[in-house]
Amino acid sequence: MQTKEIWRYEDKKLVNTPDLVAEEEPMEIRLGYGPPTDRQQSSLAVTMRTPGHDIELAAGFLFAEGIISDADQLLSIKHCSDKDVEEEARKNIIRVELKPEVQVNWDKLQRNFFTSSSCGLCGKASIESVQMGACPSLPSKSPELLPETILRLPQSLQHKQLSFRYTGGLHAAALFDFEGRLLLVREDVGRHNALDKLIGAALFQKLLPLHDFICQLSGRLSFELVQKSLVAGIPVLLAIGAPSSLAVDLATEFGQTLVGFVKQDRFNVYAGIERISIHEQHLI
Repeated sequence: MQTKEIWRYEDKKLVNTPDLVAEEEPMEIRLGYGPPTDRQQSSLAVTMRTPGHDIELAAGFLFAEGIISDADQLLSIKHCSDKDVEEEARKNIIRVELKPEVQVNWDKLQRNFFTSSSCGLCGKASIESVQMGACPSLPSKSPELLPETILRLPQSLQHKQLSFRYTGGLHAAALFDFEGRLLLVREDVGRHNALDKLIGAALFQKLLPLHDFICQLSGRLSFELVQKSLVAGIPVLLAIGAPSSLAVDLATEFGQTLVGFVKQDRFNVYAGIERISIHEQHLI
């Protein structure tokens, strides 16, 4: 968080006062790969993020993009320490060294990054690209999720969003078990970064695939967020905001339970109703 001088209008007056805002800086992921006798170095991606949990963010990004499938495929992952890089810039560069046997398909990566940023694919082609990727099959049976559990998750998440309380400018991704117990929370200015950080944390804790967990997001549900959650094996994805049509199509295709507009007393189930424990008399 950073302190900024602002003008606040209240009680018909303009008051000059300090205010806390969410910090945002670019982070570059640099990738080292190839056999020991021919190591290659390339810049993989740059994302705007809230500093903190950078290692988890990079690891989660690599996992969600199908570059790695296990933390054991990493030789090292750390902030840049190159002497030819200015000290101030090093904190915004993560260097990832892959083990020699890890293959990197740069043509596929460049296509994925281009289409995700330019919306170059139609909905059907987008879903097919996920089907051909690293998305594991979700379990056909999961513990039934009680509506009462769903309704209390947003409040549990808000209690742990310390930075959001002060700035109002951060998204969060949280991991719960099916009993509603909160296990992990990560925050970032970007929705996708918050989820990548969460997936990275789960990767290092050897929790993947996340078949036994629920993910709660603080914002809306986009295609990209559903895609990342599917790669991580998350069977139930919830958010306080709305899903996009393509997000619903993707969740339906892969058998994921997708829940939006989770409020204190209501929610909408857009896909995967079979995981929600609802008595027949409650159905209209």
